[in-house]
Amino acid sequence: MIEFDRVSKSFWTGQQRKVILDRVSFRVELGHSLGILAPNGTGKTTLINMMAGLEKPDEGEIRRTCNVSFPLGFMGGVVPKVSATENVRYIAKLYGLDPDYVEAFCRWLCNLNEYFDQPMGTYSAGMRARVSFALMLALDFDIYLIDEGMPATTDADFNRKAGAILQERLRTTTIVIVSHQAETLEKFARSAAVLVNGQLHMFDTLEEAKRLYDYETQG
Repeated sequence: MIEFDRVSKSFWTGQQRKVILDRVSFRVELGHSLGILAPNGTGKTTLINMMAGLEKPDEGEIRRTCNVSFPLGFMGGVVPKVSATENVRYIAKLYGLDPDYVEAFCRWLCNLNEYFDQPMGTYSAGMRARVSFALMLALDFDIYLIDEGMPATTDADFNRKAGAILQERLRTTTIVIVSHQAETLEKFARSAAVLVNGQLHMFDTLEEAKRLYDYETQG
């Protein structure tokens, strides 16, 4: 479970204070994947980073009682000067997993051939995204976090294989995905929330969430 208890978060933009969350409370329960609709610029990435523990709240408390992934696309734990091989083996050890298995899985899924043994600082954004996604799927998490705004890969073979694995994981794990498009959420979650004006409005269905989202963004 991930629980936000009266959490507040804001930033100073140089001209005004931008409020992301204003004393927001909600839970993500295991077995109940959640889609969060939020217009661009309202703090989607900040919210998902807070769930992962990468950013701290200004006020309130965030509790995690399960194993929560890093956000899909997050490369903060990767060392650009070394190869994908060295990076994935090191991270596997941090999580107490077999480095040989994690390396083999990531090599198979990424299909980067000789580039897998080259420094990741030389990679394109799409290549880095492939390694990040593969690494996330290789590790064992109770809740997977996906920021729709993260770098995407255009490699069709990778998308097919990774998509099939992710759909299989949906049967036994929980996914939290944030996006500015309702269509993106349909594949992953039935219940949904809308982030607007510093508040998170929870709904039982995506259709209910879409009505509020359309009103706020188009009304």
